[in-house]
Amino acid sequence: MAEHNALLCPALDKVAGEEFLQKAFQIMLEEGVRKGMDASEKVCDWKEPEELQQILDLDLKDGGEPQERLLDRCRDVIRYSVKTCHPRFFNQLFSGLDPHALAGRLITEMLNTSQYTYEIAPVFVLMEEVVLKKLRELIGWEEGDGLFSPGGSISNMYAMNVARYHRFPDCKQKGNWAIPKLAVFTSQECHYSIQKGAAFLGIGTDNIYLVAVDEKGKMIPADLEKKINQAKSERAFPFFVNATCGTTVLGAFDPVAEIAEVCARHKIWLHVDAAWGGSALLSQRHRHLLNGVERADSVAWNPHKMLMTGLQCSAFLLRDNSGLLQRCHCAEATYLFQTDKFYNRAYDRGDQTIQCGRKVDCFKLWLMWKANGTRGLEQRVDRAFAMTRYLADEIKKREGFQLVIEPEFINLCFWYVPPSLRGKEGCTDYCLRLGKVAPMIKERMMKKGSMMVSYQPLGNRVNFFRQVVTNPAVTREDLDFFLDEIERLGRDL
Repeated sequence: MAEHNALLCPALDKVAGEEFLQKAFQIMLEEGVRKGMDASEKVCDWKEPEELQQILDLDLKDGGEPQERLLDRCRDVIRYSVKTCHPRFFNQLFSGLDPHALAGRLITEMLNTSQYTYEIAPVFVLMEEVVLKKLRELIGWEEGDGLFSPGGSISNMYAMNVARYHRFPDCKQKGNWAIPKLAVFTSQECHYSIQKGAAFLGIGTDNIYLVAVDEKGKMIPADLEKKINQAKSERAFPFFVNATCGTTVLGAFDPVAEIAEVCARHKIWLHVDAAWGGSALLSQRHRHLLNGVERADSVAWNPHKMLMTGLQCSAFLLRDNSGLLQRCHCAEATYLFQTDKFYNRAYDRGDQTIQCGRKVDCFKLWLMWKANGTRGLEQRVDRAFAMTRYLADEIKKREGFQLVIEPEFINLCFWYVPPSLRGKEGCTDYCLRLGKVAPMIKERMMKKGSMMVSYQPLGNRVNFFRQVVTNPAVTREDLDFFLDEIERLGRDL
């Protein structure tokens, strides 16, 4: 009887829930947005893992906790997390916070729907196609196909899978053993997702041919042709070339137009990984970096990077409009894609993907685009280039700073040489000692909480900093602080 009576009332206290949300949203606005974007606040309140575990009390218990304790926990989570919206966060290829994109993210989380059918996501099914069409137009395609995926790595994997199916459609049913040994071609500076994709799809990392790059990190088309001929001589079937527009470290753009000529001669699928550099297409001043991209068969583009839509927002774009994406991935599950629906089933796009449930990633980009317009987004891109140019020029003026390479994009790579190493380039241990500078400065800035910037080695180059500005909230004062802080933190090394 008690069990029956329990069903008469909701098992959720809506009033208390709404009160909690209002207070939680206020904490987000104050602690996450206002303080997170305040240059006088810390980028990160650093704690060692053991200490942080004690502070947060992460263990899950049998009983629930009162509202005020939960709100305190929300504050702690924000406090001890990295503020990627901070104007002195330069660590990743994404940063900053767009309020309209954030509103879009909150709304889609609230609606909690999936992108697979029109009946469950009518607004977003229509919206996704509008946004994808706009992105295709910027590439230079009048028609095509595409979808939003969980990230650039998955978009690159989609490209590889669709290219394989396009050449060998039997592989969908019969598997890899029914087709020749396949060969993939990409530059030495490509994103590591190409290796992961080849492994995941059963192509094998041994069948990736790494093409040489020039001194700027760009693929050399002549070496691509050489590697294709080598693969053929080794009885492998060349089916996929990946060109990168905006390499992860140096920000290099492969010469797509020349690579497209090679692919056309050998009838190979050309994919352009523009996850990082694709947003340059919005700029009339800088879109030349992607000359030839319209000749690609597929493109990956991550608006969550340079355009600040927030993670994740990755578009996989396809020039083909014959339904290749659908044929490659469809499984025709009748419990989801019923054949006797009362509306046009062409709007049920979920069978195009390898996922079933798929988050709505188009709305945050759409709302941000509506707010700023194409011209506003172009200005955002141009400003990022201008910030990088300013910083590069300042580095050239300062003793102890040395560019790794003149920036073509917004990746600024440089060494800081402390006073103890200046003039000692000829010493046998110079490179060894210089390679330890960036990690030590990074540790100091993290523990101080003043800023964050990435570092890495590359080939025979020892550790250097890679600074990236995508956040429109960054000012010249922040960039000057960045250089001054590196000097402060490293002058005694």
